[in-house]
Amino acid sequence: MKTLYQRQFTLMAGVLLVAFLLLGGAFAALSYQYIIQDKRESIEHNASYMASFTSAYLTQGYSSSIQDAGYQLYISSLSDISDSTVILAENNGTIVYASSRGALGIESLLGGRVPADLLQMVTETGSYVGRNSLGGLLSDKCYVAAVPILQNSYITGQIYQRGVVLVASDTTTFIRMWQDLAAIFLLSAAVVLLLASGASSLTSLWQTRPLKDMAEAVRRFGQGEFQVRVEVPDGRKDEVGELAEAFNAMADSLAKSEAQRSEFIANVSHELKTPMTTIAGFADGILDGTIPREKEADALKTISSETRRLSRLVRRMLDVSRLQSSENVTAQERFDITELLLRVLVSLEGKINDRGLDVDTELPEGPVIVWGDPDSITQVCYNLLDNAVKFATPGTALGLGVQVKGEKAYVSVRDMGETIPAEELNRIFDRFHKTDRSRSEDRDGVGLGLYIVKTIINNHRESISVTSEEGVTTFTFTLTIA
Repeated sequence: MKTLYQRQFTLMAGVLLVAFLLLGGAFAALSYQYIIQDKRESIEHNASYMASFTSAYLTQGYSSSIQDAGYQLYISSLSDISDSTVILAENNGTIVYASSRGALGIESLLGGRVPADLLQMVTETGSYVGRNSLGGLLSDKCYVAAVPILQNSYITGQIYQRGVVLVASDTTTFIRMWQDLAAIFLLSAAVVLLLASGASSLTSLWQTRPLKDMAEAVRRFGQGEFQVRVEVPDGRKDEVGELAEAFNAMADSLAKSEAQRSEFIANVSHELKTPMTTIAGFADGILDGTIPREKEADALKTISSETRRLSRLVRRMLDVSRLQSSENVTAQERFDITELLLRVLVSLEGKINDRGLDVDTELPEGPVIVWGDPDSITQVCYNLLDNAVKFATPGTALGLGVQVKGEKAYVSVRDMGETIPAEELNRIFDRFHKTDRSRSEDRDGVGLGLYIVKTIINNHRESISVTSEEGVTTFTFTLTIA
């Protein structure tokens, strides 16, 4: 398995190698063309100059032959200056003079013959430039420039060819230059790759350290250590820093979920244990005769009440499971929220009268048509009203209201009783949470009503809020106007 460092280094080394190959190839090609062109022009210029000098030398009468010692001395000096081999040949190709400062030996050239095809090309075109070994006279192919020696005839006045000047330059300079270029290229590539290796190691270490910390944190999370967090270096705002922060946020959420799960299990255990203990106690009392016969009816009533309480708890838990199921899809229908609210109010009329409560309504005169699932919203309104009836102070008034603002309908349920502490408001929609624990034993609630309300409203993509000040508690939720 390749590590992140290995992948990054391989990629970086590959990119650098390709870049060096492309740049090195382009530089070699351009330098080759430039040097070859410069060399061709240089030897061609030297050959033309020597041919012109020879023609002038012979015409002005300094000598009648290119074998003159003074003339050959001058040509030898030019050969040394240009670092090339100079060859003088007769029209028939016979080499009469050769001067060389390089590695080419002149002894093997004297008396030799320049190839006839080269002479013919010089005669027809006036010059020749190219790589040639002169029919094997040169040990290797060299760059050769050949120019005819032209002279005016004293008798006819016509120009005729007196001989040929050839200038040859070997390729050892080019080979040395390319060897030097290759050495420089390889050295530079090695240095850059070494630097890239060091830089890649440092950057990989800097990038992967939070990833390794996260991997270790995940392993510890799997072992139940939910307090583990990843340290994010100060000022690190790149993708890895964002990932570390997201991981810590996820860890907080998981820890909170685990705490809620533990609390949920504890609450379920408590809610089931109390009625079951009561049922078992009274049943055993009846069976073993501890409870007198005249009190058996009261004991059976208690057993029946606790059994119904267990049934309500199971039913509410099934409702929660159904609402939290991924298969639960809220149906969207048009209905009148005002009419629905009034129907729920009528269904609770008996409980309202038993507690001596009045009802204040602030409802629009006409219908308020909204989108949603009528059955689910009915359960929301019923739970909120039933909760308000239970906790309202006897003799006070309940408040029901519907207000339309923009594209939303705001439905509110208000009761007057004890003020809910501010620290409790944030947890009022949690499962099995009861704000009035001192009176929870003599009430039917199991702490799931408001959690179900919150879940239904969330499934509708709506919002619900609660306020409690000076004994007035108000629940408000929204629905979208149809």
